[in-house]
Amino acid sequence: MLQLNPLRSFLMFSFSMCCALVLTSSTVSRAEEPKEEGFTSIFNGKDLTGWKGNMDYWSVQDGAITGTNTAEKPTPHNTFIVWENEVGDFELRLQYKIVGGNSGIQYRSKLADAEKFIVGGYQADIDSSPTYSGINYEERGRGILAERGQSVKITGEKSIEVVKSLGDKGELQKKINAEQWNDYVVIAKGGVLQHIINGVPMSTVEDVSSKAQAKGILALQLHAGPPMKVQFKNVRIKQL
Repeated sequence: MLQLNPLRSFLMFSFSMCCALVLTSSTVSRAEEPKEEGFTSIFNGKDLTGWKGNMDYWSVQDGAITGTNTAEKPTPHNTFIVWENEVGDFELRLQYKIVGGNSGIQYRSKLADAEKFIVGGYQADIDSSPTYSGINYEERGRGILAERGQSVKITGEKSIEVVKSLGDKGELQKKINAEQWNDYVVIAKGGVLQHIINGVPMSTVEDVSSKAQAKGILALQLHAGPPMKVQFKNVRIKQL
């Protein structure tokens, strides 16, 4: 009978066990990968098909929708790149990165000036300073509807009631990565509007006033003012 070297037998057994563990781990990892059922990508990562805006300021860089405002070619007003379809009840997921300036995600909004791509409506704010990211701001309307860390109910034009605290606005800001990629989720269902960054609820608005908007366009903002750059990628939406 062939006699195997004890050391060689041990090494062969160890190698087999390692392979089995790797395969098991790989199988579990694949099984646990999150599935985004019902979500549709609305940006192909290559060009701006399906989007309209002033292409002097918008482009695709590094696989991301990119808005750039420079000292040499500043935008004279806030300008937006607009998705070609309306949204009503939905969940939007994307990643963003901003360097300088201010931006935001417009939804259930109106195109106030089609030639200049000026948009007004609900906005999930994005900011390079520690001030506005996560708030709900109504562009060309009522202004700030909910600060970061607030859950509010709006029953009239000037009637905004804070019904719950979502946390200290400064502590919530620490959950946001400066000049790095962040995950942003916007959920609009009925009159309830939720803004979530990196898995952390930042603001919630329940708008049951006469000014509430049930549907409208989706758009991304490039803000007038100092030079800035904002990027969006992995943009996908689920109609609710």
